[in-house]
Amino acid sequence: MKDHQLKALIQVAESGSIRAAARAMNLSQSALTKALRELEDEVGAELLMRSYKGIEFTPAGQALRTHARLAQATLDKAREEIRLLRGGSGARIAIALTPLVAATILPPVLTQFRRNQPDAILSLEEGLLTHVLPRLLEGRLDFAVALANSRDLPHEVTFEPLTEVHAVPTGRLGHPLANAQTWAELKDASWVLNLTDGSLGSHLLRWLTAHRIDAPTNVVHCASFTLMLELMRRTDCIGFGPTDLLSDTLFAAGLQPFSVTPVPEPMALGILRLRSIPLSSSARVLAALFTRHLQK
Repeated sequence: MKDHQLKALIQVAESGSIRAAARAMNLSQSALTKALRELEDEVGAELLMRSYKGIEFTPAGQALRTHARLAQATLDKAREEIRLLRGGSGARIAIALTPLVAATILPPVLTQFRRNQPDAILSLEEGLLTHVLPRLLEGRLDFAVALANSRDLPHEVTFEPLTEVHAVPTGRLGHPLANAQTWAELKDASWVLNLTDGSLGSHLLRWLTAHRIDAPTNVVHCASFTLMLELMRRTDCIGFGPTDLLSDTLFAAGLQPFSVTPVPEPMALGILRLRSIPLSSSARVLAALFTRHLQK
C-alpha cells in the first residue's frame, strides 16, 4: 500500500465524494480513482460502492479506512517527533476530557504544561466514551482522561485507572424533592441522564437494576453536558452528578445534591490510549501532569 493511496481513501471518507476529495487533494478525478482502484487490487476487495446516496464504504473499506487513519496519524506523529528533535517547535497534542476533569484538574495542569511547552498546540474535546474510542482507534486523539471500565474496552485500548468518581442525584436549589432519602421517592420524578456507554447515567441504571430498585421512567436522554446542566438548573429534572463537581462553587451554582441512600459504587477515572502506539514526548509530559493531579 502506498502513502498516496491511503491518503486518497481517507480524503474520500472526509469529503464524501470522489469529486470533492480530488479537489481537496489538487488531483484530477481520474488520478484519484486510479489510486483507489490500485488500492482495491492490492487488498483484493472492493472498498467503495456508488449508490443514490453517493459514495459508500464496503465493510472491507470501513476496516481499511480505520487502519489507514491510524497509520497516517502515527506517521504524522513520528514526523513531528523527528522535527522537534531537530529543533522544531509547536508540538500538536489532541486529547479528550470528561467535564469533571475539565472543571477541576485541567486549569492547573494546563498552567504547568504551558510553562514547560509554551509553543505546543493543544486540541481539547469532550470525553464521552462513545466519542473517545473511535477517535483513539483512528489516531485522532493522543489520549483521553475519562470514565471507563477495562472490561468494556477493545483490546487495542489500554486504561490506567487513577482515581474514583462518586456521584449522587442532583437537582436545582429549592427542588421539591430535595429532602428525598430513598430511591422510591425519586422514581416518578423527571430525570435527565446521559445513557451512552461508559456514562454515569448508564452506570446508575445498571446499578438500580442489579439492586432491584425501580429505575426512573420519565427520563430525557441527553449526551450534552451543557444541556443537562441547564435542564437541572432551570427545571425540576434530576441528574446524576459527581460529588467533586458539586463541591466546586463555580460549577455547583444553583445545584444541590440529594441525600438518597444507598448510592452506586464509584466509577474509575483514568487515562485511555492506544496499546501499541507510544505517546509523543509532549503527550507524555501532559499525561504525567494529569496523573499527578488526579492521584493527589
